[in-house]
Amino acid sequence: MKDSNCGYCMRGELLDKFGIYICDLSVSSLILFKEQSKRGRCIVAYKDHVSEIVDISDEERNAFFADVNRAAKAIHKVFKPDKLNYGAYGDTGCHLHVHLCPKYKGGDEWGGVFQMNPGKVYLTDEEYKKMIEDIKAAL
Repeated sequence: MKDSNCGYCMRGELLDKFGIYICDLSVSSLILFKEQSKRGRCIVAYKDHVSEIVDISDEERNAFFADVNRAAKAIHKVFKPDKLNYGAYGDTGCHLHVHLCPKYKGGDEWGGVFQMNPGKVYLTDEEYKKMIEDIKAAL
């Protein structure tokens, strides 16, 4: 099931507003968050347009969290954060997804909750491309 107004479902222009598709995982997609004030921030979005974790089977839930774990390991390997925060929001988007937000000691927002989109750090196309290559190699 897809929602024509959802960036995770439709990709293209809707996704381009905030993210860059990296690859498909077992039951989800891995997306690089364009705003990179937390270097390495990504999103794991479930393959179908469901709102809640309770809307999928136990088997699918386990596969989804295995995808989250796989992406987290790649982020740790490539970016070496001191902590990785996990955020499962969606009050307005209503598509099951998890933000993987690397945090670095002494850095912006260390010890606090990360901002959804601080709008501070955007990279060049080449920098995004290099990050994506590094993440894919670590998966």
